[in-house]
Amino acid sequence: MPKVALYAGSFDPITNGHADLIRRSLRFVDHLVVGVAVNLSKVPLFTIEERMELIRAAVEGDPRVEVRSFSGLVVDFARSAGASVVLRGLRAVADFEYEYQMALMNRHLAPTLETMFMVPSLEVSYVSSSLVREVARFGGDIDALVHPAVAKALREKYSAPSFTANPGPSAK
Repeated sequence: MPKVALYAGSFDPITNGHADLIRRSLRFVDHLVVGVAVNLSKVPLFTIEERMELIRAAVEGDPRVEVRSFSGLVVDFARSAGASVVLRGLRAVADFEYEYQMALMNRHLAPTLETMFMVPSLEVSYVSSSLVREVARFGGDIDALVHPAVAKALREKYSAPSFTANPGPSAK
């Protein structure tokens, strides 16, 4: 029976840290569902469709990776995807408390669903979507932090006429 895992998040945008976890997880799962969460408490930079397309670009068409969107409880989505494991990344000790609480709640809601924590590779351990967005917003170099398709999409978003990176005092 194939081992199916779920890696859920907002992926706004997917970073090389996320891609690292995806690639490394494929060493021990047969199929990985990347679940792009519709989070009503966040205002994303990218639409759900854009995030899904950027994930597909970052995993470069690996047939073992399926990208789907979802809303609601992770345990319900995991069940519908046939996943027996939820993968979670831990970049720092600060991530652990929140992730631990979520894992315990998920176990309460779905006792047979396991949570597996993975730490990132050293070279991407500091990368987060929010930091990438911040660096991109102010024109910093993001090429080593994200897939080229993601870097291009970020540059396009932040160069759009409706976006002002630094709305300082107007020139007279």
